[in-house]
Amino acid sequence: MNKNQKRLGFVGIIVENRKMCSGVVNDILSQFSDLILARTGLPNIKGNTSVITLVIDATTDELGVITGKLGNIPGVSVKSGLAKN
Repeated sequence: MNKNQKRLGFVGIIVENRKMCSGVVNDILSQFSDLILARTGLPNIKGNTSVITLVIDATTDELGVITGKLGNIPGVSVKSGLAKN
């Protein structure tokens, strides 16, 4: 498997303080918009929390960069995965 090969995948994002983090999260997602095939957001599920799901077409390196940037935001949790082929 070539690590530079783009594969279909997902990114799940939980934002625990939507008012504080949503601007930063949206800025990062805009930087990587060329990787994002679909985005679904459920704002204000419980209080000030929201969930965002992304369908992406990315290499492992690209996935690592976007999830790393998102995961470094206090109050943001990220999980992801890529298809094997």
